[in-house]
Amino acid sequence: MSAKENRALIRRYFDVMDQPNATADMLDEFVDPGIVVHNAPPGSPTDLAGLKKQFTMFQTSTPGYHTVDVLVAEGDKVAAKITGYGTHEGELLGIPRTGKKIQMSGIVIWRIKNGKIVEHWGQNDTLGLLQQLGAVPPLGKPPT
Repeated sequence: MSAKENRALIRRYFDVMDQPNATADMLDEFVDPGIVVHNAPPGSPTDLAGLKKQFTMFQTSTPGYHTVDVLVAEGDKVAAKITGYGTHEGELLGIPRTGKKIQMSGIVIWRIKNGKIVEHWGQNDTLGLLQQLGAVPPLGKPPT
């Protein structure tokens, strides 16, 4: 696939996965069964089952949507700066529901082969998320 086709695949991925009724099984359209997820959260499987588990966790605990702020492709790789927006509606990372609006940015790189995502690297602003949820004090402020 061309870099243009790979970019289009990632855009379609977010269009589909951000639907309110999206399910983890919808990942099968975009993700190769043998995917390797680099940088998975501690204790999470690094395969398709782990990716589906993460999707379900975020879909139920912080329903919302993503913006693709920057999208670059070269060869078989696509990189993006993504921002996720949602509402903390259920337990997330051991933090009970707060009802707070949240946003988290991250950088993701995907490797695509034969029209499917076969590798995934991601770095997210988890500290910022924890601060928004009140689990960690803002920098420079003492814990309460």
